[in-house]
Amino acid sequence: MKLHMILRNALIIALMLTFFNCKEETKKPVTSETAEDIINKSINAAGGDVFDHSNINFDFRDIHYKAQRDSGKFRLERYIKDSVTEIKDVLSNSGFERFEKDAKVELSDSLVALYSASVNSVHYFSVLPYGLDGGAVFKEDLGTEEIKGTNYHKIKVTFAEDGGGEDHEDEFLYWINKNTYNVDYLAYSYEEVDGMGYRFREAYNARMVNGLRFVDYNNYKPTSVNFNFEDLGLMFKNGELELLSKIELSNITVEQFN
Repeated sequence: MKLHMILRNALIIALMLTFFNCKEETKKPVTSETAEDIINKSINAAGGDVFDHSNINFDFRDIHYKAQRDSGKFRLERYIKDSVTEIKDVLSNSGFERFEKDAKVELSDSLVALYSASVNSVHYFSVLPYGLDGGAVFKEDLGTEEIKGTNYHKIKVTFAEDGGGEDHEDEFLYWINKNTYNVDYLAYSYEEVDGMGYRFREAYNARMVNGLRFVDYNNYKPTSVNFNFEDLGLMFKNGELELLSKIELSNITVEQFN
């Protein structure tokens, strides 16, 4: 009888341990995506490693742009032609240079900074979210937000002063589709002469060109002065943004290489 009781108690204890262990397992948090995971998936959805081994050509507002990227080496070009002259701007790992009719133009430091930023800006936006996995890029997951019936990861991006470029104080928001991981909306702040400026972009006309995703944008600005930067998505849904311009790329070509 004592043996029977001992065995029964042992069985009860074993069952209780199994039960509590199972409960303990269910309490463990489910591994969720980090902001970095989401950004990396977004880069892969847009073309991934193809960006790092490609020659890209496109036109924007009657100006031709060319980007050469090869495993960290880059050369970003801009060609401006009119009836008087031809200008080629080149931004690379070595710095910035301007050529007029193939002759190098000597520039002041302030103009070098101005033209570098101008060239880099167009190339930067043309291939987003490429580049957001850099070491000087800080990502913060702000949760999810719904826009036009679609749920998005809302990611805030800021930059380190060291390695973050001239405009490292700018802030960005990216709305990344939870199903496709495409960037369908973005917003950013930038410094103006009289304060901060803000833009919100809505992507459209998405297309894949030889392995890379490109989009055009409806470019909006806020209609009010006092607002929270992180509320720009809500303001867009509420019709509180004004369409300022369209950002359209044409004649896009992509050449891949190993």
